Amino acid sequence: MQTAQTVAKTGDTVHVHYTGRLDDGSVFDASEGRDPLAFTLGQGQVIAGFDDAIAGMEVGATKTVRIPVDEAYGERRDELLIEVPRTQLPEGLEVEVGMQLQLRREDGGAMPVTVADAAEGSITLDANHPLAGQALTFDLQLVAIA
Repeated sequence: MQTAQTVAKTGDTVHVHYTGRLDDGSVFDASEGRDPLAFTLGQGQVIAGFDDAIAGMEVGATKTVRIPVDEAYGERRDELLIEVPRTQLPEGLEVEVGMQLQLRREDGGAMPVTVADAAEGSITLDANHPLAGQALTFDLQLVAIA
């Protein structure tokens, strides 16, 4: 018989070991060698599909789940490609395609972007999440419920 302490439910703080893979089998992130990921179920602290996959698991249980694009980081959006004149870049900044930068938002927060193109007079920044447009597969183990 399952008890409330051994089954993860909304509002619980859970500790999860995971390995995340893309459809081509490449690993994009894993908790191996680190503390398990801790988060509160149902609070939007992780992508929806990850949250849903942990709900109902028992402590010690493992599973593999494939999270579709719409429950992961969503589709890539062209409106998140931003062209910036090189004159607006900090003096001396040498940019290369693939470089990670941060833009300051109007609220003062930082928005991570990736240099998608570096032309002579401007650069194109991509504000999509690096995993946008991709389904994600996770091997999960529920380690603890706090």
